[in-house]
Amino acid sequence: MTEEDEILRYDKMVEGALRGVVRRAVEEVMEHGLPGDHHFYITFLTDYPGVKIPDYLRDRYPGEMTIVLQYQFSDLNVDDENLGVTLSFNNVPEQLVVPLAAISIFADPSVNFALQFQPMDEELDESDFILDEDDGPDDDGSGGGKKKAEDKTGEVVSLDKFRKK
Repeated sequence: MTEEDEILRYDKMVEGALRGVVRRAVEEVMEHGLPGDHHFYITFLTDYPGVKIPDYLRDRYPGEMTIVLQYQFSDLNVDDENLGVTLSFNNVPEQLVVPLAAISIFADPSVNFALQFQPMDEELDESDFILDEDDGPDDDGSGGGKKKAEDKTGEVVSLDKFRKK
């Protein structure tokens, strides 16, 4: 057994739960549309396995690309593994498929909310993205924050500076 097999991987548990927040936010938009001034910036790794984007976009954005979901998008969908959306590039609609594990940043600037992820190097299963009902924001609207995991070191990250006052 390796040392990694002998410890609980809280970093991976937290990472999976936070990616579940992304999935759940997209599901809300699929069902109800973007409320108010909400909009999403989604940055993802273009060379991650399973990313499906046109070659000219991959050439233009080697390594990483950010898309904005605000006014003009269609065919938004998400499942346990992938996010899909159609966006227009130079007036040409293009269907993008992005594995949730390829997302490196998810932000909603309208409420000062952002999550930063470490690249996922292993396969995740559905349970890694499940967000319990009790894991969402408090009734007063507080909640959310930014999380950045380091390799194998533990650290406490205060989320207070990201909370809406």
